[in-house]
Amino acid sequence: MMDGCLLDAATSGDPVAMKHLALHDPAVLLGTTPQGNTCLHIASTHGHQGFCTDALALNRSLLSAVNADGETPLLTAMTSGHTSLASFLLKWCRDLQLSEAILKQDERGNNALHHAIRSGHRELALELIAAEPALSKAVNQKKESPMFMAVMRSYADVLEKLLEVPDSAHGGACGWNALHAAVRNGNSAVVKKIVERRPWLAREEDNYCITPMHRTVLWDMIDALRVLLEHDRSLGYIVTSDDGSSLLNSAAYRGHAGVARELLKHCPDAPYTRRKSKYAWTCLHEAVWREKTEFVEFVLGQPQLRKLVNMQDSDGDTALHLAVRKCNPNMVAALLNHQDIDVTVLSNSAATATWKLSGATTDAKTLNWNEVSMLMLKADPQEAPSIYNLLKHAKDEVTNLSKKDIKSLTQTYTGNTSLIAILIATITFAAAFTLPGGYSTDAGNEGLPILAKKVAFQAFLISDTLAMCSSLAVAFICIIAKWEDFKFLLYYRSFTKKLMWFAYMATATAFATGLYTVLAPHLQWLAIATYPATFSTGGGFTFGFPKAAEPLGANIDIRDTVRYRDVIKEYGSGPNEEILNFLAGDFFIRTKAVLFHHFRIPHCVVDIYGCPE
Repeated sequence: MMDGCLLDAATSGDPVAMKHLALHDPAVLLGTTPQGNTCLHIASTHGHQGFCTDALALNRSLLSAVNADGETPLLTAMTSGHTSLASFLLKWCRDLQLSEAILKQDERGNNALHHAIRSGHRELALELIAAEPALSKAVNQKKESPMFMAVMRSYADVLEKLLEVPDSAHGGACGWNALHAAVRNGNSAVVKKIVERRPWLAREEDNYCITPMHRTVLWDMIDALRVLLEHDRSLGYIVTSDDGSSLLNSAAYRGHAGVARELLKHCPDAPYTRRKSKYAWTCLHEAVWREKTEFVEFVLGQPQLRKLVNMQDSDGDTALHLAVRKCNPNMVAALLNHQDIDVTVLSNSAATATWKLSGATTDAKTLNWNEVSMLMLKADPQEAPSIYNLLKHAKDEVTNLSKKDIKSLTQTYTGNTSLIAILIATITFAAAFTLPGGYSTDAGNEGLPILAKKVAFQAFLISDTLAMCSSLAVAFICIIAKWEDFKFLLYYRSFTKKLMWFAYMATATAFATGLYTVLAPHLQWLAIATYPATFSTGGGFTFGFPKAAEPLGANIDIRDTVRYRDVIKEYGSGPNEEILNFLAGDFFIRTKAVLFHHFRIPHCVVDIYGCPE
């Protein structure tokens, strides 16, 4: 164990006390704390260079001592941020040819160079490389090399020195290498240095099977991609080992049209398919599925990618199939406007693109669903019966989902309403037996209300009774609302709201008339003032009720109906009665007002198809 006086001397940096102890017992300097620290470790932690100088003069073996964390005094000085002391200890180790002490890695695998770079001590890092180039070969437990750390920190001067060491390590965490890090920072100058010295790094995959080339595309690093392709055009044809994803597929995944354009400039026939994937998607499939409209338009405008328009994946789906499934009218329109598009392509399940609307039930209540169906109908009029059947199916699905939502909301509403109704019933019931003015004790009138002949008192009794009866009725209706009759659930809420409003107003009336009965004989002005105060609250409650639902589609902007009117104009006569049937059955914009005034559909047709008011 370390002598207590020596520990105090090392902590305070007192070389005189240390020398005095060593004079009587030279071996005292080799004592350690429970953590394995020598006096040189302690002094290095606190940055006492004078103490370290005198201690090393007495015992040089202290330089090689290792504590419980696997640190030499050099590493301790580094981790404590004392760069001048670390440089001093490095010179001692170099002069004494203690390479092992310089190369020592701590319990996490970091050596002095790792710590210097990570802590931002660039000058010290350069000094360490010059003193012991072998430091550049070590990697820590995270597989991080000094070169990887230097590139991540954008230390170009440190990188240059590390590249001069022939076998310096270049790996990093998560399977990255130094080129991954350079691409991450978008530093094209660093990318150029690395790829010129170590070109094979551009093809190395990380733990996720992603190469630096794929990273340039995923991160939209156009300049870095240009540098790599100018160095070696064949890099543009790299595919991943797991699913065979090409660079164009990666660009489509993120929607980066700029890097795709740069790639095609250097590699006009770059691969465009994920061949090993179970879907075997092209980059156009990928962009459509990820809803990257800009990239879709880019692909459609490239002559060398023209053949992708009708290309099918392993399920037989074209990009149009996926666009319809995504219910994206912009992408559907872009694909339909391409001169090579074939809307009749059948998937492996014998479905045209139109039938993919059947899988977009969640979008069936949106204008996008309507717009896509109209676009497909205009592109392929023969699909009119199919679209009508799809609409009916979507309506059924939406109706079923709406029923579930209504039942769920009704349960919440029922609980809240019944609680308020019972509260009002309790208040009014208690008020009926706590009459204002009390009861008479006169002979012949025993037990009768004293104010029974007052008009205000009679109004109190009537309103209190009505409030209690209506609130009890609401509570009863809330109980039978547990039934599964959907129509009852749909309409009972408006009825209970009216009853609750009536109960509230009756309660307010009972309160006002009761106060008036008591106050009027003595404070006429105050009795009268209670009325406006009470009923102003009731009026606010009344106007606070939600308005009755307006007819579905009544607030639709006329601009949203233009595309439908165009279809009517082109297809709404002759044998295409199915289209009229479809539009008349459209439950999003099918109010009679819209059909009469915007679609110009005759009243007789609307009445036949049973459109709502």
